[in-house]
Amino acid sequence: MNARPALRQNDYSPIEAPPLGAWSPALSVSVVIPAHGGQGKLDLTLAALAAQTYPDRLMEVLVVDDGSDPPIRLPEIRPVNTRVVRVRDGWGISNAVNTGANAADGEIIQRLDSDMVACREHIEALARWHHVTDYLVTIGMKKFVEPPAVTPRQVFQARRLDEVFALGEAVASSTEATIARTDGLRASRNPYHVCTGPTFALPREVFHAVGGLDPTVARGEDTEFAYRLAMHGVVFVPDLEAQAVHLGLPAQHRDRERAVRAVEPYLAHRVPLRRDLRKDPGRRWLVPYVEVVLDVTDTSESVVRQAVAAALGGKLQDVVVTLVGPWSLLRDGRRSVLGDPCFELRLMRDLFAHDERIRLIDEAAPTPAPCPFRYRGPVDVPLHRATLERMIESAQKDLAGVLVVDLPDGRTARLERTSALGRAVLLTEPGAGPADLDAVIEATHGVRHEPPDRYWPAPKQPEPVTIPAPEPVTVPAAVDAATERTFLGRLKSALRPN
Repeated sequence: MNARPALRQNDYSPIEAPPLGAWSPALSVSVVIPAHGGQGKLDLTLAALAAQTYPDRLMEVLVVDDGSDPPIRLPEIRPVNTRVVRVRDGWGISNAVNTGANAADGEIIQRLDSDMVACREHIEALARWHHVTDYLVTIGMKKFVEPPAVTPRQVFQARRLDEVFALGEAVASSTEATIARTDGLRASRNPYHVCTGPTFALPREVFHAVGGLDPTVARGEDTEFAYRLAMHGVVFVPDLEAQAVHLGLPAQHRDRERAVRAVEPYLAHRVPLRRDLRKDPGRRWLVPYVEVVLDVTDTSESVVRQAVAAALGGKLQDVVVTLVGPWSLLRDGRRSVLGDPCFELRLMRDLFAHDERIRLIDEAAPTPAPCPFRYRGPVDVPLHRATLERMIESAQKDLAGVLVVDLPDGRTARLERTSALGRAVLLTEPGAGPADLDAVIEATHGVRHEPPDRYWPAPKQPEPVTIPAPEPVTVPAAVDAATERTFLGRLKSALRPN
């Protein structure tokens, strides 16, 4: 396997996979198939896998029986190394995939649905990319067909999918249109969107590094998993030669309105980049949009209080604040309350301990995943209420990996993109310093410097108040004589002493 190249954004053009049938595979593949009933369709899936061009000695198939009644059985036509894994705890697709991945021996995890029939080259097509570098997620193609009256033997013997399926009548997947529109995802801003569940492959280490699929997500589990993969720094590669058919139309075709509504709560809480799902004012979400990291070591409580208030009181509410300091030094035994050498630190801990939006840690994590953005700046330079919103707006224009704001006193504040940080961590040695990480981010996503004016705008000066001059009093030139005499008489009377 070659060294990890520093690929730009999701542009995998600098690497090239070997042509099908003209190379020698070396990595082992575990095909994980979650199954709940559907024995007939599963038999076709396994028959297609039995005819794969990938070597038998390097491929195992794990059919994960997720509480089927009757239990799943292995048919006559199946790959050589096929076994059934029973789910013992939990239920659902995510839990079943994790169960299979935990039992897998392969270096590559290939996720496949139990109602998918793959072309002969499917596993080879996706696995070949992983022989080039090890931080890719490869995505197979699919078309939807009504299940025909076809036997496992016919599927096994067919050289091409169109020999047994009417591909001219198949319904194309919407992901294929996205792939074509974005130059094979090379120009995609959010390529994880097309990494749907039926067929994708990735290194086993990457699968476990992001924690596998989330068993609490009942709908959209594949998209949520792909989002976390993106935050880890992977590159998504669709392979048009990894063709397959899906037996039956997707759930969206049966009840699109309910299918869309069912997935929204899961993605709204776990995929912060879906801003369209977070429009309810004042809400709190499971995964914040931005983590604000402030180093509070040797800082007074009043300065930190002001910084935290500014971070949480800005226009962008979808924020969590992480205060980095030597919190582990604090002990709860007998002490002098007023003479405590950690007085300021303890005061801060007691002040912020019960606010779920504030975290107290000794050392910041390498990346803020799954949060998509992280802000880092001097604690004594409070955020303007528009700072975060404007920094993200600027960074999103060209998908910059880091936006650095050069402050007037020579210090900097920075907004970091998690996917870029994750990529840099993958491509550098463990424990690499900030300069090394930034050098990689410059190559993969870009590092941009900006002046502070837009992000810390000067306060507006009050408009000067102009007091108009009093209108001159104009006395009429001619006054009625009788009126004047009457007026003068009253005035003399008022002034006459008693």
